[in-house]
Amino acid sequence: MPEIEKVVIVGLDSADPTLAFERWLDDLPTLRRLTQHGLWGRLESCIPPLTVPAWSCMASGKDPGELGVYAFRNRRDWSYENLAIATNIDIRQPRLWDHVGRAGHPSILLGVPQTFPIVRPPRGCQVTCFLTPGRNSPYTHPPELKDEIAESVGEYVFDVSDIRRDDRAGLLEDIRRMAAQRFALARHLLSKHPWTLLWMVEMGLDRLHHGFWHDMDPRHRRYTPGSPFEHAIRDYYRFLDGHLAQLLEALDLDRTAVWVVSDHGAQRMDGGFCLNDWLIREGLLTLKSPLSGVRRFELADVDWSRTTAWADGGYTGQVFLNCVGREPQGLVEPDDVDVVCAALRAKLQALHDPSGRPMTTRVFRPEDTYDELLGFPPDLIVHLDDLHWRCVGSVGHSDLFVYDDEAGPDDANHTQAGLYVLSHPSLTTGRHDATLYDVVPTTLKLLGLPRPPRLSGRSLVE
Repeated sequence: MPEIEKVVIVGLDSADPTLAFERWLDDLPTLRRLTQHGLWGRLESCIPPLTVPAWSCMASGKDPGELGVYAFRNRRDWSYENLAIATNIDIRQPRLWDHVGRAGHPSILLGVPQTFPIVRPPRGCQVTCFLTPGRNSPYTHPPELKDEIAESVGEYVFDVSDIRRDDRAGLLEDIRRMAAQRFALARHLLSKHPWTLLWMVEMGLDRLHHGFWHDMDPRHRRYTPGSPFEHAIRDYYRFLDGHLAQLLEALDLDRTAVWVVSDHGAQRMDGGFCLNDWLIREGLLTLKSPLSGVRRFELADVDWSRTTAWADGGYTGQVFLNCVGREPQGLVEPDDVDVVCAALRAKLQALHDPSGRPMTTRVFRPEDTYDELLGFPPDLIVHLDDLHWRCVGSVGHSDLFVYDDEAGPDDANHTQAGLYVLSHPSLTTGRHDATLYDVVPTTLKLLGLPRPPRLSGRSLVE
């Protein structure tokens, strides 16, 4: 049996195991063939299962606490003003390509989330991710790779704009065009540059799930039979499967192990729960001025002298206490933190949806969830009703439950499990569920490279 000399990781953000493995596998001949020649199954995500930090957890083998990145937006300090998007600057742990590079092997990185800005160039070449502001930013390593990209695939697209736009046919076409370009660039780069590891991530599935889920799901509150986009998501899975086939044709599969992975799955979203409005009603959050309509929640608007807790919204929620000795005007004494957190958790887990049905809400304490706590973690992480509801951060809503997020309609939320396939002729075959933390130790094992200390996952191969 030939030895594995190279590894390709194809990341499909939000690819869902229920859709890909249970509903549509017969429509996806490339993915089906990969499952027949290797391991496959659900890939448990991190908590919370968000694009940021999940891809960095997968790439580092470290959990959010060890990375100090807990959501898309994170606190920069314990003040009342520094809440910012987490970028590559925040990732200080080595990732897979760092380990590969230290062994003297080059990598090709294409669109892996949280790789902008480039602060530690990899051995090899790199194109940054959807967090890149635009083509005028330094988004490649080496810098001259920009010109090569323009010559090979034209103006590079990092992400589609405005998934909530009215022109849904145009949105669908933009998503397909972005994916086609990314796969074309991957084929170009692997043919022109030396590599041992190729890791690419395509964001289109995530955008499609958020924009088109209601068209296919009769359980979605906005479902209308006969939508012209009823099969848009299924057809896009087929579309990606075809591009995956073209990528595989460019590889020596006897000497190359192939991963297909996602950072989390997807499901219908029923609506949003206004977490800060709920804290206001509970007497735990006080604003400086009365509310007269919906507005963005701003930390500068909070009366900290009368506030116990506040929240940052998103597909999951982060709740922060206003602690004595930590925040500038803290109210919660250190000895009372456990009691306040327990009371908040109990109330959140007792919530009912608008129809009166008990919700299945999970509330996590970071110190009980992660191996280490770096940075500025929330005191609670909230998954509402198995993530069928998102947490809304804005304030001034007349009802606690709303059906459009702050930016407009959004069809889908995440699930805790993504998917993976690991294929090579030398591997045993069959279903074997795993976690995203297993990707790094498994890949290093495949390449015959040593396992660094304190990784969270385990190798799926002997």
